[in-house]
Order: sequence, then structure tokens, then C-alpha cells
Amino acid sequence: MSTQGIRTKITGLFFLMLKFAMRGGAMPNTVLRMKNIVKNFPGVKALNDVSFELHEGEVHALVGENGAGKSTLMKLLLGMYQPDSGIIELKGKQVNFDNPSKALKNGISMIHQELMALPEMNVWENVWIGREDTHTIFKITNRSAMRKKTKQLLGRFGLSLDVNKRVGDLSVAEIQMLEIVRAVSYSSDIIIMDEPTSAIEEKEVKPFFEIIRKLKSEGVAIIYISHKLEEIFEIADRVSILRDAAMIGTRDIGDITKDQMVTMMVGRDLTQIYPEKDYVLGDEYVFEANNITKLGMFENVSLRVRKGEILGITGLMGSGRSELMETLFGIRSKKSGVIKVDGKPVRIKSPKDAIKNSIALVTEDRKIKGLVLCRSVLENLSLTHLKKYCRFQVIRMGTERKKASEMCKSLSIKTAGLNTIVNSLSGGNQQKVVLAKWLSSPPKLLILDEPTRGIDVGAKYEIYKLMVKLASEGMGIIMISSELPEVIGMSDRMLVMHDYQIKGELSGGDVSQEAIMRLALDG
Repeated sequence: MSTQGIRTKITGLFFLMLKFAMRGGAMPNTVLRMKNIVKNFPGVKALNDVSFELHEGEVHALVGENGAGKSTLMKLLLGMYQPDSGIIELKGKQVNFDNPSKALKNGISMIHQELMALPEMNVWENVWIGREDTHTIFKITNRSAMRKKTKQLLGRFGLSLDVNKRVGDLSVAEIQMLEIVRAVSYSSDIIIMDEPTSAIEEKEVKPFFEIIRKLKSEGVAIIYISHKLEEIFEIADRVSILRDAAMIGTRDIGDITKDQMVTMMVGRDLTQIYPEKDYVLGDEYVFEANNITKLGMFENVSLRVRKGEILGITGLMGSGRSELMETLFGIRSKKSGVIKVDGKPVRIKSPKDAIKNSIALVTEDRKIKGLVLCRSVLENLSLTHLKKYCRFQVIRMGTERKKASEMCKSLSIKTAGLNTIVNSLSGGNQQKVVLAKWLSSPPKLLILDEPTRGIDVGAKYEIYKLMVKLASEGMGIIMISSELPEVIGMSDRMLVMHDYQIKGELSGGDVSQEAIMRLALDG
């Protein structure tokens, strides 16, 4: 290289250093580069020439609609998939992991959106499974040492879980926090967090963010995947936006607005978050539950839903929202109380009874309770109303496929075909399959438990539009949501629960986040 060329490079490097110095920071140390990544699945281009870079000690948010390619990119990094082309560099060295275990050994761990805990094992066993401490001489599991280390880890999060407690007896929020503790326990250089706050209360987010800031200060790099844009602006340093399998761009968080981020994600302006309602509520009640009592939970709980009404139910986790809906649907047995559909008393002792009486329930956890993950889109869509496709105990496959195709088109489910295994779909499309299976034979009452959890902003709007459409057609809807803006924006009326009781009803001018939280916290 000529003397002039060397001078030019030195000058360029000087100005680059000056730029970072003026920003009050140092030159970033790149710990991960993914260059020109391409990944195809049968009939689907999952990633198209995607590049991504991660710096030491930064929180780099990765956003995009469901199906944009976020999960695929992370699975390639973890070795769950192999790229068709492109390279991955870890700390300047090209790597190609063929399984997550190798990625973990090289300092990459992940907190999954779907809970991965083992319910039959206790808390400390879940944290250290596969990495058990043993006594030096006899090689016996050192339970006391692992209990002690688990307590120390929990203490960092301000958690007071009993380390000997069976994980199956924990709440969803507690299990999610346990997943975070386990990922941190690996002392990884890179931690991928996939919707890490999706199942925890707002009050638990703040201490979690403090842990993230502490990890940053220790040089840990974090890839933060979330649909909660407010969180991204609070915790992230940079954000990369994926759309339709392509990288749209990377921005410093201070150089982009929420509206700009949404536009980059969906490829269009969303002029409003919640669709307008142009229908009038009916005077008749499509559903009534009077004096519902379940031992150890509810006592004389009552609620009513009009035709064409969206009734919101909110409250803190543990307030009994989901348990009440499961009781009304027949999953849990009630001691006493009367349920009416269209004004007529009905007997509901099982989900089969609920379905027979035109009641549908979209559960909070789609993977555990809403879908058969190892079966096809077609089979999942047909499951709840299989009898209507049968003649002389034989499934009329033509009729079944026709209806399934109609539902996929109606709800814009992105799938390579009806025979695609549901587990291979994105989270948003899985949620649409759950909705579609119930709507294939429209119910009179549709219960939606956290219907937009883990769903991107564009898909949320599509679900909101669907809810408004169904309500305008006379369907009664109960929507449980932990997101206060959502429950306020979508509900015609709302009930607030605390300690397994309905502590208040709000509508019209009475509705505010302050009023809801006042009822939710102490009734």
C-alpha cells in the first residue's frame, strides 16, 4: 500500500474515533456478525440476504411482524438451522454451529418466548439441569451448593421463590422469570431474549431492566426481540427492522420515532391503533353467569355480555381472570351458579358442553392449550368441529379442506399449505390458526385470553379489526388483557378483578389507567 493510502486510512480511523468520542462513547467491539444470510424452506423464502451486527455491551432490538424472519435468524445463530448461504462470525472467527449445545458452549444463550421449564422438577433443578455440581470425592450431586447458587441468582432479580418448589406449581410469570435466571446462569457473552416480558407484570419489568443494564455494564451483548415498542425505546441502544424476510435497516434508538419504526415494520402507515366501531350494542344478553362459586377461588361472581359487545376483563396476574374463564368454559368445575346463553339456562360441566352451547375459548397459552403442535394446519383447523365434516363416521376430506382453505384466506394465515405442521409457523400465524378453528363454526360467545400476546403491531391491528367485525355481526366477546391501552381501546365496557373477585365495572368517561390500577391493586 502507498504512503498516501496509509495516510488516508489513518485519517479515516481518526475521524471515526473522534465521532465516537464526541458521542461520549468508545469504539464498539463487534462480537457478532451475520453476513448476507439466505434461508429457504419449501415454498417460503425465510431470509433474503440478511446482515446483522452486534456490539459488546449493547442491547440490540430486533423487530418485525410475525413471519418477518426474526426467529429464523436466531435459530441459525443457535445452530438449530443451517444457512443456505452467508457466514456467521463470532468475535471475528467464522463459526457454524450444528446444534444449540455448541452455541451455548461458545457463549450464546437464549430466553425463549415459549416457556421451556420442566414442570415436574423443582426450581434449582431447572436452573442447573445438565450442569449439576458434584462432590469432589464421591461424585454425588451437591444439592446444597446448587440451592445456594440458585438463591443468589434469584436474589439478583429480587425474587423470593422457594428453590425447592415444583415448577409446575409456579405461575406463568414466575416461570418466565426462572427462564431469565437460567439464561443468566450460563455467564454468556451473548443472550438472546425473545419476548422476555410477555408473561410478567409491569411492576416486574423495571427490576428486570435493571438486570439488563447490569449485564450491559459487564460487557454482555443482548439481542432483544419484542413487540412492545415502549420497552424497546426504554432499554435498547440500537434497533434492526426485518420485513418480508429482508433487513430494512438498523438505527440508533435516538434516531428513530415509534411511528417511523412501525412504518418500516409493516411497509405502510398505520393511522390508528384501534379500529373504529360503527355498530350499536344489542339490548339482549347473549351470555350470563350468575353467582358462580368455585371452592378456594370464586364466590358468587356474576357477569353479563350483550350481543355485539366487547367486554374487557383486566387485573394483575393471579387475580383469577383466566381461572374464571376456564370455569365458565367447563375446564374447571364450579360448585354452584347458573350460566345462560341467549337467556336460557345451560349445563356446562366440560368444554364439550361449552362448544355444544356455542361458546369458544382462545386460551392464554396457544402452544400448550390451543394447538396440537405436531399436527398439520388442516387437522388443527378441523379439530373443534370434526363431526360436521363426517358422514357415517368417515371424514369428508374435500369438505374439510375447502373449509380450512376458506379460513386460511379469511384470516390471512401465512402457510406453505394445509399440510404444513403448525409448529413450523410463526407465533402470529399460530394464533390465527387458533382463532380460525373456533370461527369455522361461529360461536355466540368468543372468549379471548391475551389474544395479542407475542403478536406484532400489524397482526394486532388485524385481530382488532376481526374482533370489531365479529361484534358488528352480533357475536359477544370477552377479552382478557394485561395491556391497559389495549383493553381500554377495544372494550365497550370492562371489569377489573382482584383476588378472584370482580372489584369494579368501568365504562365511558370512568375509564382510565389510574382507575383500573386502583381497582386491580387493592379493589
